[in-house]
Amino acid sequence: MGLIKYIKEEINVIKDRDPAIKSTSEVFLYGSFKAIMSYRLANSLFRKKHYFLARWVSQRAARKTGIEIHPGATIGKNLFIDHGHGVVIGETCEIGDNVTIYQGVTLGGTGKEHGKRHPTIGNNVMISAGAKVLGSFTIGDNCRIGAGSVVLNEVPPNCTVVGIPARVVRRNNEKVSPCDTLDQTHLPDPVRMEMCKLLTRIERLEQKVASIPPEDYFKLFNREKFSR
Repeated sequence: MGLIKYIKEEINVIKDRDPAIKSTSEVFLYGSFKAIMSYRLANSLFRKKHYFLARWVSQRAARKTGIEIHPGATIGKNLFIDHGHGVVIGETCEIGDNVTIYQGVTLGGTGKEHGKRHPTIGNNVMISAGAKVLGSFTIGDNCRIGAGSVVLNEVPPNCTVVGIPARVVRRNNEKVSPCDTLDQTHLPDPVRMEMCKLLTRIERLEQKVASIPPEDYFKLFNREKFSR
């Protein structure tokens, strides 16, 4: 892809996914645009084994934008990093096409292991603010990761995960364009779901206790008392 065509494509990605953009010229001030353009240069140098220069370019971009992308990472087309401060993308991380990442996201490893140690992110994935994806596993296509979630295991395609540690709360997400998946708030709340289950169970137990005749209740109470 020619450089001018690539720059135009990156501009269109940011304009499509950020409603705050009022003019095309604003894109050139965006940290996401600077970070991704710097990554492409650093990655090219990294693949040619110019490791020092690659690191120099990536660290310079990290200081200016707050977005740290290792030059060895593999990133597909149309990545969008919104309000990118605190975003970290590790060396062996692989990111598919049309992925959206928000601030404070970490795509990292779990230790000093060698080889593939960072996650693989599928296509059309949204990773909400503050989420941590740690380890060498795959996040399937069309997945959504809730804000603040900590993902430590593989996520099947078309799923929504929430929580610490993250778990699947919705399956079979509809495949939609990246611009339609930017809602980080209307996601299932696993804690609330468990509380609802608990309250339902308590209500059923209360109904059972209320249905016990008084004489039987005292018999059960005395039996429990003398059995201790």
